[in-house]
Amino acid sequence: MNKQQLFENIKRKKSFLCVGLDTDIKKIPEHLLKEEEPIFAFNKAIIDATAPYCIAYKPNLAFYESMGVKGWIAFEKTVQYIKTNYPDQFIIADAKRGDIGNTSAMYARTFFEELDIDSVTVAPYMGEDSVTPFLTYEGKWVILLALTSNKGSHDFQLTEDKEGERLFEKVLRKSQEWANDENMMYVAGATQGRMFEDIRKIVPNHFLLVPGIGAQGGSLEEVCKYGMTRECGLIVNSSRAIIYADKSENFAKAAEEEARKVQAQMEEQLKGIL
Repeated sequence: MNKQQLFENIKRKKSFLCVGLDTDIKKIPEHLLKEEEPIFAFNKAIIDATAPYCIAYKPNLAFYESMGVKGWIAFEKTVQYIKTNYPDQFIIADAKRGDIGNTSAMYARTFFEELDIDSVTVAPYMGEDSVTPFLTYEGKWVILLALTSNKGSHDFQLTEDKEGERLFEKVLRKSQEWANDENMMYVAGATQGRMFEDIRKIVPNHFLLVPGIGAQGGSLEEVCKYGMTRECGLIVNSSRAIIYADKSENFAKAAEEEARKVQAQMEEQLKGIL
């Protein structure tokens, strides 16, 4: 999926919502535990309920890897289900990979060849040769960690060099030598607020994947005020607030309602550009 197709989906659905599939076997409704594949059964129901209101899904690999082979099977079936039934959805493998070149090449092969996923989150700490193997696949996206939403982001990402450049700013500037806004996005946490202004000074046209809305307390209005571009430029993720909105047999309906609420808020924010 290219940048224009992504924007067309945003315009059509009046939404830039990404539903995070952080599926924890210990948090899904108890009645699903009787299913042969409870994780996939949960995901399928959530996807069917929320697909009209979102433009992307982001399964977080940690939640699937924690269950070993069964988890990987559920992950693969989830990806295939989205691709078969909702082919307009942008799929993000939230894997935060990044290693020496030949290892990154194997990670890239996993997600882009074997699974044929649209994008993968990548950690930039090891530099160019750890990222570029992911950039050799036409039509695929790297989503590079830049300024994250967690408390510990301040430990390194905001440290300054002697010229006053912060580490996340160096990541944004340097990485533009490796790719462009047609195949690279950046993770920018919703809890960072007005720092979206600083991000946009460096990457005015790139899409940003924005976690931290909902359970983590980030403000959608603030993100849009400082981060939205003429092409929207935002994919805003919500995970727990949507998928765990209810733990009864009505969990999918509750997820649908939460996704619909967020979509309505996003439609309001998009009025200035659509």
